[in-house]
Amino acid sequence: MKAMLNRVSICAGTLLISGVLTYVASAHDDLIPASHDHLHHQHFAEFAKVPDKARARHNPLEGDPDSIPAGRKLFAQHCAECHGESAEGGRKAPNLHVEEVQNATAGTLFWILTNGVVRRGMPVWSKLPEPERWQIVTYIKSLPPTTGTEMHVHHDSEAAHAMSQNEPQRKR
Repeated sequence: MKAMLNRVSICAGTLLISGVLTYVASAHDDLIPASHDHLHHQHFAEFAKVPDKARARHNPLEGDPDSIPAGRKLFAQHCAECHGESAEGGRKAPNLHVEEVQNATAGTLFWILTNGVVRRGMPVWSKLPEPERWQIVTYIKSLPPTTGTEMHVHHDSEAAHAMSQNEPQRKR
């Protein structure tokens, strides 16, 4: 009987510790494991798959002063839920201020927006009228770029693992 109580106590303790680590990771989701920055780059692997013809497309709304505010409004309606209100990234989607996005061609971003990256959770937005997709691209390209220390990518399981390993964390 005593051995069984010991096993139950060990299981309960393990569950409690696991729960605490999960809570701490979710409560501190503004912390990023410095050793897991490689995950950030996986978000942009699809850029390499964009056809050359699509990559070379020119944004017909580039330079239109009304496109940025219109794109910002569309972004808030369709994109902010995953990418964050300021496109800084979130649990479901990456930061759009990063170098990979800001250095991508408008055609590349338009193609990704149109076709999505379904297996990574990015929906297909081809049903949005083409001018609205170009407005979103114009808004994204207007975002100020971040530096490597401002990068923000959420990977809760990775953060929980890093916290349990006492790896150094850095703020986004």
